[in-house]
Amino acid sequence: MSQPTLPFQVDWSSRSKMRGPREHTLGPLMLQLRNRLAPEAQGVALTYVDDIGMRKLNRTHRNKNTTTDVLSFPADPEKGAFPHLGDIVISLPTTDRMARKFGVSRRRMVETLLIHGFLHLCGHDHEQDNGEMMALQAQLERELLQAEPLAMTLRRGRKPGSKLKKLKDGSRVVVTGRAAAALVRRERLRKEKKVRAKPSVPKPKAEGSRRGPGRPRKEAAPAARQAVRRKRPAPLRSGVIA
Repeated sequence: MSQPTLPFQVDWSSRSKMRGPREHTLGPLMLQLRNRLAPEAQGVALTYVDDIGMRKLNRTHRNKNTTTDVLSFPADPEKGAFPHLGDIVISLPTTDRMARKFGVSRRRMVETLLIHGFLHLCGHDHEQDNGEMMALQAQLERELLQAEPLAMTLRRGRKPGSKLKKLKDGSRVVVTGRAAAALVRRERLRKEKKVRAKPSVPKPKAEGSRRGPGRPRKEAAPAARQAVRRKRPAPLRSGVIA
């Protein structure tokens, strides 16, 4: 006997001048994603913003001073609290540019970004896996949308030379450029300091050798014998000679 489907609430909001698809078009997709990926969740939030708002969020939470297409903020509700899955934020101007590039509607592009953001809320991370998240995203697009998956115009995954930086609160962020180079320098200095702190252990000397590596010491030539003139003993005098 199948378990009854839990209620699912979607909080819709918009801070964008553009118009994005709402509940009557995206509601069924949101419910399918919940049932497939997070059946215990009972709520999620979707917010549309402009590029300026997305840039502020990206700079504040990811230390990247650029806009992006979608950001996800997974929730961590306490035990007994409402099982809210998290928040998904989509930039409509960026979405519109992506849709024009692929020759699809804005709604179709939002659907792809929604699936991408939902996977992030469920713990998937394309910056740390080996392509599993993007493969699952393509599979969901085919199954739930009955359409071929759209390629993401923004590159997904770790950029060459990027590094993971651990913050004071225990979380990790991906850094690139100067921040990544500084992280590499600090790690190198830490290793060098650790090596210098190790006590030096003298190497054992080889048998029959008194000196370490280097040029062998030349043996001193035997000194020429010099004739020794014996002094003629002085005449004895009174007293005691020791």
